[in-house]
Amino acid sequence: MSVIAQDMHEVDLVIARRLESEVPLIGQVSRYIIAAGGKRLRPALLLLTSGALGFSGTQRFNLAAVVEFIHTATLLHDDVVDDSALRRGNATANETFGNPASVLVGDFLYSRAFQMMVDAQDMRVMEVLAEATNVIAEGEVLQLMNMHNASLDEAGYIRVIRSKTAKLFESSARVGALLAGCTKDMEEACATYGQALGTAFQVIDDVLDYTGEADIMGKNLGDDLREGKITLPLIAAMERGTADQQNLIREAIETGGVAMLDQVVQIVTTTGALDVAREYATQEAHRATSAARQLPAGPHTTCLIELSTSLLGRKF
Repeated sequence: MSVIAQDMHEVDLVIARRLESEVPLIGQVSRYIIAAGGKRLRPALLLLTSGALGFSGTQRFNLAAVVEFIHTATLLHDDVVDDSALRRGNATANETFGNPASVLVGDFLYSRAFQMMVDAQDMRVMEVLAEATNVIAEGEVLQLMNMHNASLDEAGYIRVIRSKTAKLFESSARVGALLAGCTKDMEEACATYGQALGTAFQVIDDVLDYTGEADIMGKNLGDDLREGKITLPLIAAMERGTADQQNLIREAIETGGVAMLDQVVQIVTTTGALDVAREYATQEAHRATSAARQLPAGPHTTCLIELSTSLLGRKF
């Protein structure tokens, strides 16, 4: 995304400056997880949509850092809830610093993000980001309630990922449009793009949990199964499999049976469940592309379109 390379550098400068705290552990934990890498997709969406709509004010750097802080806070809390030990190929913050530090630094990042939102002096922007933060929290709780619940259907799964993952994508793109002061229709096109992209991103992520390579993905394969998360590949496999296959997957979900991972992988492959999930992600990617084509032609819009099409081939 060379079109926003310099913008992303400016965002990194804001992130580094706003991580400063008189409490050393806060900066240490925050920098640890942010330095671990990541795709920075959410701030990139804000920069790309605002750029496509002609906004070049410096507030875009501040708000791009805000969405990255919100995302980072969710990662810190997620890894504690999921008892994860590996993220992006590195030990998670909770594995390195302990659960209490991870939770509390996540709280710091949320509160710092809200301080920075105020700097924008835009009530609509604050409303969008505050709502997003609340919806994400609801999605996390919804996912927690459905852990080891083998009866979760596709509609329930989509509700979880639209809240937990896609909402921040959607809000990042919408804020880019709000900064540009565009029409309501254009704002909705940006929001649709973000929601569709975020949904496709998560579905592909769930596919990779059964098909990826651990050293490339930077996380342990089968983590979703261990945590009792029922995702689209499992839902599709249960819909298409035999009674015995359904029972095996149900037992694996309910018990977190990673010992059954090889059998589960074989079932989701032979039933065509992975193809079902990939097709759903493809439809969402096409929805994102259609929304992006409503934006003014230019390098930023071209990048948005390329992003939605390349997403389907991601390996990590």
